Amino acid sequence: MKKEHFTYLTPTAIIDSDHKSIGDFAEKMRGNLKDPIETAVKLYLAVRDDILYDPYSPFYLPEHYRASYVLKRGRSFCIPKASLLCALGRACGIPSRVGLADVRNHLATKQLIAFIGTDLFAYHGFVEFYLEGKWVKATPAFNSSLCERHHVTPLEFNGREDSLFQPYNLKNQKFMEYVAFHGVYADVPVEQIVVGWEKAYGKDRIKSWIKRFEEAEGRSLSDFETEEVLEG
Repeated sequence: MKKEHFTYLTPTAIIDSDHKSIGDFAEKMRGNLKDPIETAVKLYLAVRDDILYDPYSPFYLPEHYRASYVLKRGRSFCIPKASLLCALGRACGIPSRVGLADVRNHLATKQLIAFIGTDLFAYHGFVEFYLEGKWVKATPAFNSSLCERHHVTPLEFNGREDSLFQPYNLKNQKFMEYVAFHGVYADVPVEQIVVGWEKAYGKDRIKSWIKRFEEAEGRSLSDFETEEVLEG
């Protein structure tokens, strides 16, 4: 392993792989597995399906992305889920880092598109694991039950090939389109993400979201699981 990869094994204030809850969960998932690829796949499936995708989760403070917080909350959107998967990977000795990209979502809910004001999801989060001498992308955002509602096959990960959003759903409709990549990070760049969202969605919209979250005391602003799927 190259010296630079040790950066991606080190706990951070947000990717807190040294937190007891993270260590305990990582050990529970790993069990008797010795192979890093098998371990990474097991961790991926746990975060994908056990942590529900919730785009109405708070986003404006570092603690909202902290891995131990996400694990305890049990739901969040793509970047916090990526933070948790990174922390679990590091806890198991697998170099792990967060990647960020803009994606155009052609299949969402009417309520979510109205909430965001566009089908462009700025600063979508994914994970890169260092396995068998190369970096491999993993995208644990959408839990399998949610995929079923949206007529999309749950995104799989085998530890050897990049796992990125499918361009089409099971009805051959456009699903996800990658627009831009922002890079990879040893820690979650919260300030950069919030500024990026302000540019993409407008400062007034972001301020209104923050105000609503403060009034809701951190609770989700809506129940994404019950919203009407927007197709076409």
